[in-house]
Amino acid sequence: MDVISVIRTKRDRGELSPEQIDWVIDAYTRGVVADEQMSALAMAILLNGMNRTEIARWTAAMIASGERMNFDSLSRPTADKHSTGGVGDKITLPLAPLVAACGAAVPQLSGRGLGHTGGTLDKLESIPGWRALLSNEEMLNVLDTTGAVICAAGDGLAPADKKLYALRDVTGTVEAIPLIASSIMSKKIAEGTGSLVLDVKVGTGAFMKNIEDARELASTMVALGTDSGVKTVALLTDMSTPLGLTAGNALEVRESVEVLAGGGPADVVELTIALAREMLDAAGIKDADPAKALADGSAMDVWRRMIAAQGGDPDATLPVAREQHVITAPSSGVLTRLDAYDIGVAAWRLGAGRARKEDPVQAGAGVELHAKPGDTVTAGQPLLTLHTDTPEKFEYALESVAGSYDVAPAGTGFTANPIVLERIA
Repeated sequence: MDVISVIRTKRDRGELSPEQIDWVIDAYTRGVVADEQMSALAMAILLNGMNRTEIARWTAAMIASGERMNFDSLSRPTADKHSTGGVGDKITLPLAPLVAACGAAVPQLSGRGLGHTGGTLDKLESIPGWRALLSNEEMLNVLDTTGAVICAAGDGLAPADKKLYALRDVTGTVEAIPLIASSIMSKKIAEGTGSLVLDVKVGTGAFMKNIEDARELASTMVALGTDSGVKTVALLTDMSTPLGLTAGNALEVRESVEVLAGGGPADVVELTIALAREMLDAAGIKDADPAKALADGSAMDVWRRMIAAQGGDPDATLPVAREQHVITAPSSGVLTRLDAYDIGVAAWRLGAGRARKEDPVQAGAGVELHAKPGDTVTAGQPLLTLHTDTPEKFEYALESVAGSYDVAPAGTGFTANPIVLERIA
């Protein structure tokens, strides 16, 4: 077996054999296949695609590169959620304790932000003392005692994916649907959850810009999960506008706590409850009411225990950026557009995100929204507030925000996209 023949097969639109896939994933993980060779193969896959058999084998090979976790010792059924990433997408924070409060165990292995999309671990690390890195034993203990854990995936879980993802990020091959699907599902299947709900984002602030690509990705991942014995369902959800009223780490934690306290923005509450219902149904829990668990404080109780179990102080004051810059509405009327991608880029440029994996992030940086599409605004009223510790970043962020919104004359018809666009099972 040699890597050149593997690259040529896919370059020439051929089907990779199971033996080729097993070999190339193992050889790349061990360092026998060089980064530039794997880059060529990834680009060939981006351009020429993979069929279902190839994707399934590629996923299995990545799972086989590391360990598999097992939650059979838990007394509760397990349910997990994965989002393909968006702007203001803090849903994991209220969702995990909410589903746990309703009777499932939620082993939520999460990641960090890169570029314009935020990362769950970065958000939670704005809570003083909170730890993302847990051993498998610690993870199981938190899960067993609180019902939910949000932490980083260990190095032993699908190491081939970790190495390949970093390569794709710097070679323009992140958008390859077979590689996105296998990347996500290799980690989720190796994690050992019994059921999985996928939140596949669609719109300007998502990797999938149109409904057709999102549908293809969701269908591919649902098939991978189902074929591996994991009860899997996907929701396609709107990411043309940021979720909620904040994009940034501590800003989003604060908003998530508002949701757990029974308040918060309507779109965040709606999507949190919709995903909770899907997770509980997939886990076989039929009689729980997530809306009630938000209202009666039981989800907040789990949140507080979960944060404390990972070293965080749920009562601590969250970081606040030292500098703010307010952008006002240019005219009176109806806000008809607020572009998720532009807001995400602005938050990133203010310090909330990173361009490279090793970059630090500012806990207090980000963008606060004072209106959403459909709202009536008055000339001069605050529309956005930019937050950062480094005011020299404002100019760069303002370039992104400049074209991010439209205000139309009063009386202009406006119809917002629904949050949940489709369900795929």
